[in-house]
Amino acid sequence: MFTAFLIKYAEIGVKGKNRYLFENALVQQIKYALKKCDGEFAVRKTDGRIYVDAVSEFDYEETVAALQKVFGISGICPMVYVEDEGFEKLGKTVVDYIGKVYPDRHKTFKVAARRARKNYPLNSMEMNMELGGLILDAYPEMRVDVHKPDIMLNVEVRDKIYIYSEIIPGPGGMPVGTGGKAMLLLSGGIDSPVAGWMIAKRGVKIDAVYFHAPPYTSERAKQKVVDLAKKVAAYTGPIYLHVINFTDIQLYIYDKCPHDELTIIMRRYMMRIAEHIARETECLGLITGESIGQVASQTMHSLMATNEVCEMPVYRPLIGFDKMEIVDISERIDTYETSIQPYEDCCTIFVAKHPVTKPNLNIIRKHEHNLEEKIEELVQKALDEDEVIIVR
Repeated sequence: MFTAFLIKYAEIGVKGKNRYLFENALVQQIKYALKKCDGEFAVRKTDGRIYVDAVSEFDYEETVAALQKVFGISGICPMVYVEDEGFEKLGKTVVDYIGKVYPDRHKTFKVAARRARKNYPLNSMEMNMELGGLILDAYPEMRVDVHKPDIMLNVEVRDKIYIYSEIIPGPGGMPVGTGGKAMLLLSGGIDSPVAGWMIAKRGVKIDAVYFHAPPYTSERAKQKVVDLAKKVAAYTGPIYLHVINFTDIQLYIYDKCPHDELTIIMRRYMMRIAEHIARETECLGLITGESIGQVASQTMHSLMATNEVCEMPVYRPLIGFDKMEIVDISERIDTYETSIQPYEDCCTIFVAKHPVTKPNLNIIRKHEHNLEEKIEELVQKALDEDEVIIVR
C-alpha cells in the first residue's frame, strides 16, 4: 500500500547555512541508488524534508534495501499520503492504514499529529484525540499508550497529509562526496573493506589500490578483492581499483633486506606507491585497516616506521578496535564471507617466520639503502603497469 518514503537524516540537520549542500548531495545519492531498482521514482526536497515518490509499480523490498545503503540516511519511513479532502476522508484513510499494516491488533498505539499547515481546521492535539478515537472504535482490542506505544502513528499536515508509522534504520553518516576523496589500501582480508566503509560513511569518496603478486597470488585472489570492492561500492558508488603488480619489488626486497624486516619494508613501499597514485588522482589521504597490536606490522613501532614515508595523512578508523568488533561490522556490511575465502594476498605469502615487532627506524632506513640500485626502476615499472578496474 505504500506509495512513497519519507527520508530522515540526522547529522545533516545540525549544519548551518550550508545545510542545503548536504541535502542536495543526499538527494543525488538517493537518485543514484534507485537507478538500479525496478520502477520509476521522483526524489524531492521540500520544507527540510526529503521524499521519494514511486511514480510506477516498484519492488518494495528492493527499494528499501537500496536506500539502506545510502550514507546520510538515518531512517526510511514507508508512507501513504492523501490530498486534504476533509477530516472524514483522513479518518477513513488512517483506519484503513492501521488495518492493513497491523493485522495483529493486540497492540498499543499513539497518534502523533503535526500541523505544519496552520490553516487546517483542527490543531495537533485535536487531531490526536479524534484520530485515536476512530482507531479505538474500529479496533477495540487496541489500546492507547502515550509513553511506550507499540505503534507510533505519525500524521503530518503539509501540502498533502502524510501518514507513516515505521522507521527503518539507515546507515547514517554523511552523503558520499561531501568529504573529499581518499585512497584505500585494499587487501583480501577482513579489516580493509571495513575501514573503507567507515571512512566513506563520513562522506568521503573512495578509490582503492590492491597489491597483486603473481604467480604467488592467484587470479582468484585478485577476483576476491574485486568482489570486496563491489560490496563496498554498494555504499560508496563506483570505485576505481588500481591493481599494482608487486612481485618484482617483493622479490628484490626479499633478496636484499633482512627477512625479519621484510614486512615493514614492503609496507613502506606499498605506502609510497599508494601515495603516488593518490596524488595523481587528487585524493587527500590514505586509508588502511590497521589496528594497534593485531599483527607484527601493526605495533606502535611498526606503524611509526610505515607512516614515516608518507606526507599525506593516513586514516586508520579501526586503530582502537578489537578483531571481534571489526568482524561484527564486516558481517553487517556483507564483506565477511568474501574476506574469509582462502585466497592469500601478497602480505601473507611473503611474511617472515619471526617478523620484527619493534623496528628501529634508523636501521630500517639503513637496510633500504641496499635497494637503491634498482628499486626506483621497479617502482616506476609497477606504476606504469597499473591496471585500473572500475568497480560498480
